[in-house]
Amino acid sequence: MKGLDYPVVGELLKRRVQPGESYPFWEHHCKGFSAPYRDLVAADVTDKTKKHLPLMMARILTEKRDRLLLKITGWPRIGFLSEIFEDARFIHVMRDGRAVANSMLNVYFWRGWKGPQNWGWGELLPDQRKEWNEHGQSFVVLAAIQWKILMDAMEDAKRTVSSQKFLEIRYENLCSDPIGQFQKVTQFCELKWTDGFERQLGKYQPKNTNEKFKHDLTPKQQRDLEEVLGNHLMRYGYL
Repeated sequence: MKGLDYPVVGELLKRRVQPGESYPFWEHHCKGFSAPYRDLVAADVTDKTKKHLPLMMARILTEKRDRLLLKITGWPRIGFLSEIFEDARFIHVMRDGRAVANSMLNVYFWRGWKGPQNWGWGELLPDQRKEWNEHGQSFVVLAAIQWKILMDAMEDAKRTVSSQKFLEIRYENLCSDPIGQFQKVTQFCELKWTDGFERQLGKYQPKNTNEKFKHDLTPKQQRDLEEVLGNHLMRYGYL
């Protein structure tokens, strides 16, 4: 099963799947997949899951549509999925952590409002709790800490697969040059690039909203973000 890391419920290859619509599929066939408190790794795969899930996924494929495309948010789950699907390939879309934190604050499903004891991403480590407390238990800072947690999990996860099975692209590059970035994606996935696909892709121009946090957040909140995320932002070239 070759593919990107994009979620699927039967009709994904025929229509657009709405956010959250596919996770009941995962939960039905793979309990705990949608909302674990930590990343899922190879050691979490049971014999039942390893035998059952490929059979269920195979039913989605057809002779014409022989690649399964899945979108997965939150934890990488790369170690878990590569244990089940040995030929799977993974694409990580990297984005500025300040933009991601701001986005979390503006979606209905973010659970950080309930505090880290109920947010679903595991307990804060002592240094993370200290950081959060030093910023007055700011929700902006908590969202930033979540991004760091997920990025650290991604660093661990991508080391579990070879470089031939992992591709990283940047959100801002995808917005500015969708054709160029999708050419990288199709080459990585060993998919054929066609004139028809390029024409369809050319009809869309993604809007880069990385700078939206500068309009949504106060100057102090922006300073807090950069203080908390500084090392990670520099690591990934955003500062």
